[in-house]
Amino acid sequence: MRPEAILFDWDNTLVDSWPAIHEALNATLVAFGHAPWTFDETCDRVRKSMRDSFPALFGDAWRDAGETFYRHFDAIHLDALAPRPGAGRMLEELSDAGFYLGVVSNKKGDILRTEAAHLGWNRHFARIVGASDAARDKPAPDPVDMALFGSGIERGDKVWFAGDTDIDLACAANSGCVGVLVRKTPPAGAEFGTSRPAWHFTDCLTLSNTARNL
Repeated sequence: MRPEAILFDWDNTLVDSWPAIHEALNATLVAFGHAPWTFDETCDRVRKSMRDSFPALFGDAWRDAGETFYRHFDAIHLDALAPRPGAGRMLEELSDAGFYLGVVSNKKGDILRTEAAHLGWNRHFARIVGASDAARDKPAPDPVDMALFGSGIERGDKVWFAGDTDIDLACAANSGCVGVLVRKTPPAGAEFGTSRPAWHFTDCLTLSNTARNL
């Protein structure tokens, strides 16, 4: 079914901001007495929002750790921000074709919107929803409801949720939306359990071409 709305994850789906996340996270880990992570460990472990993940890492000091992380991240993230291949063209094509577009990310909302504006992409999105904008963060359905608010489009099979990780597909499943995996490698076996994607695209432009031609 041709979707009416497509909601996108942000990091590693539309942009590559892992270097900045990795650098800021390691600075925070070291400052609070933890061993730094490898780059691959950062990419594998960073999924949840800060309010859902930092308490397990830093205990009662998680808010102080959050301030440390953002102090480092704010200083470098715009310079390190890079669009994923074909992402800008995909958003242009989908926007011009009349799809309702939004972002649902576990990156802090104000940082997310700053990055979208920096790239000139905010004009494509009806709503950009980040961590702590809704009552609960992804994979809960709350940010999906916020992203669709006012559109007249309800959660369901006319809404695609596109992302690159298990938490994105879990959010799609929890929201009753169509899960779309965007990464080079296909899903492996039971990798995503009951949240297995309905679509797998190796790149942004293949997603765009498919959605526009359904």
